[in-house]
Amino acid sequence: MSDPAAPEPSVAPSSGMSRNVALAAVTVCALIWGTTWFAITFQLGSVPPLVSVVWRFSIASGLLFLGCLLTGRSVRLTRGQHLAALGQGAMAFAISYGCVYLAEERVTSGVVAVAFASMALMNLILFRVVVGQRAAPVVWTGASLGALGVLVLTAGELSGSRLGPEASTGIALALVASVASTVGNFFAWRGQQQGSLVLPSTAWAMAYGSAILALVGLATGVEWRFEPTFGYVASLLYLAVFGSVIAFVLYFSLARSRGFTLASYIGALTPGIAMLVSVVFEDARFGWPAAAGLTLVVLGQVLIVRAPRAG
Repeated sequence: MSDPAAPEPSVAPSSGMSRNVALAAVTVCALIWGTTWFAITFQLGSVPPLVSVVWRFSIASGLLFLGCLLTGRSVRLTRGQHLAALGQGAMAFAISYGCVYLAEERVTSGVVAVAFASMALMNLILFRVVVGQRAAPVVWTGASLGALGVLVLTAGELSGSRLGPEASTGIALALVASVASTVGNFFAWRGQQQGSLVLPSTAWAMAYGSAILALVGLATGVEWRFEPTFGYVASLLYLAVFGSVIAFVLYFSLARSRGFTLASYIGALTPGIAMLVSVVFEDARFGWPAAAGLTLVVLGQVLIVRAPRAG
């Protein structure tokens, strides 16, 4: 456990990523992940969700290992780095995305996206309680505004619908996924403390996550299938290349530089993008609560980004 007076990662960057670069990384990740929720719906059907997740992160980890080899980066990790990558893979990729795909079989992609929108606040609480790291009051305010904005943004939608057992299960799965991703962030931070680099550690984490889900599939008798249709293959490649390789490399690079709270705030921005995608492709309509909620989310983002760096 670190010194209780140590600053929270979001305000104590370990490298020199500027605010403009950080904002660009947040924007790119939010745009990618704001569309992946919809892309996942093309993965649901004849292929079991667990199998689709295995295909996705197997491809992504393979591409990351290849990228390491092509750029001369070693993929060897120490024992401590491997343990951190194993924890990250189990929580952030196996449990989290396994639950995400199962949740999207029961509720809309927008509702699942919303469950991840409070991860900035979850990260603040986790790092404060477990590691003893502190954040400036403005960071707590920003994260809380984001969580409140998401609540306002979706309150009308959720209160106007009658949630049956399937939908309730879907929401519970989405919440489990968001908590698992938060714990995965902690293991990623542990890997950073062990000196692991972003590309090899992420490659191993995705490989571990895929292997864990594959073992679960073999143990439970899941039918291993692949759907050779344009929609399935195109969405799988988009999710693997953009939603996994590009977005997660940017995400973890941002987290190491500007902190996991700022990086996790991407989850508060994606529901608005996911809603826009629903408007364009699913003919959805949203009223003033959505506008009010998005305003709070953006205000919270501004506060977190502009938080002073600890000396």
